[in-house]
Amino acid sequence: MSVGNKLEMDRYMVRGGNPLKGEVVIGGAKNAALAILAAALMSDETVTIENLPDVRDTNVMLDAMSEIGVVIERVSRHKVKINGANVRNVNIEYELIKKIRASYYLIGALLGKYKEAEVPLPGGCNIGSRPIDQHLKGFRAIGAEANVERGQISAHADRLVGAHIYMDVVTVGATINVMMAACMAEGKTTIENAAKEPHVVDVANFLNSMGADIKGAGTDIIRIHGVEKLHGTTYSIIPDQIEAGTFMFAAAVTNGDITVKNVIPKHLESISAKLIEMGCTVEEFDDTVRVKGTDHLKPTNIKTLPYPGFPTDMQPQAGVALALSEGTSLVTESIFENRFKYVDEIVRMGADVKVEGNTAIITGVKGYTGARVSSPDLRAGAALVMAALAADGVSIIDDIHFIERGYEDFEVKIRKLGGIIEKCGGDIDVQKFTLKTSVV
Repeated sequence: MSVGNKLEMDRYMVRGGNPLKGEVVIGGAKNAALAILAAALMSDETVTIENLPDVRDTNVMLDAMSEIGVVIERVSRHKVKINGANVRNVNIEYELIKKIRASYYLIGALLGKYKEAEVPLPGGCNIGSRPIDQHLKGFRAIGAEANVERGQISAHADRLVGAHIYMDVVTVGATINVMMAACMAEGKTTIENAAKEPHVVDVANFLNSMGADIKGAGTDIIRIHGVEKLHGTTYSIIPDQIEAGTFMFAAAVTNGDITVKNVIPKHLESISAKLIEMGCTVEEFDDTVRVKGTDHLKPTNIKTLPYPGFPTDMQPQAGVALALSEGTSLVTESIFENRFKYVDEIVRMGADVKVEGNTAIITGVKGYTGARVSSPDLRAGAALVMAALAADGVSIIDDIHFIERGYEDFEVKIRKLGGIIEKCGGDIDVQKFTLKTSVV
């Protein structure tokens, strides 16, 4: 059996009913890490990155970079040294990178440094159309020829020259990608209608620590003065807003009491606000948020929006919680059209949800019942685990390779909070788990 098939056979077994209580420490932000890893190759000096999440997406990115000659030294589980002085070619292999969406960050990094890049069209979760037209538009504006040919994005330029770029839509990926390329272009680049997400700011801060000149990240206008070269640095990645939000909602779903540590509470404000509307208690400290659930969750309405709005990556977790509230809620998805794939799965567990267009109408039920469900994507998979932790009986969650793309030690952290969860392979493991936990 190949490693890939083995991974796809792995599943979580969960026996629900235990409120999650205790402390959980949040890792580095996956979405920031992927762009920062790519940007690290833009210097010929050694770059040290700390607080790196040890998840499948970051490991795939490191492997792909290693294949083109970037020297990777894994200092520890969460610390890596990167040296991009001897990149052999600018053509990334499809097999290495097809599994992750953020492969496209290598285009901005390679184009900025070498004026040339060839990267396969990205993969990742199938949560809807994520066009790259704004990336191409930005690259072309600063002087590159950029096209999609034979399944590859290819970009090259004799020279890159700063320009004024207006993004037609707010897009995190294109904002970061164009920012990377432009930081080594000649002259000044202005990106208007830029994305304001925390990881956009983190990538800008990282590039600045390497000698780039980027101002305005976190606002809708980013101004970049190009520099000739970037130097080495040591940089620590921000905490993961979505991992933190997932555990915050886990407290709501299981009527628990979770202290979420190593976070930036400012990044979590839209999540905290909805939990408070639902009747949970949220306490904020310097780098910690504590969420206490309630056995009378209130319904509320949610619409996903670019930051500082409610994150699309938190929509499934919120939907799972609202399905246990006392009333009817509306959840409107304005970012990705396929974000409601988890709905069919929680309906199998007893939820009452109807999807009409880009809106889910959620009528609260008394509780979930254990069932066998399948993880359709990264965030939906995490949400299904939360539903299983609140359910009566045993649940099996298949296709957990999606979850492992973005959550480090997910089941270990849940067990520390009192959840009954194990990673299993074949059906014999399932029987063992059922017998073992039935006496708990």
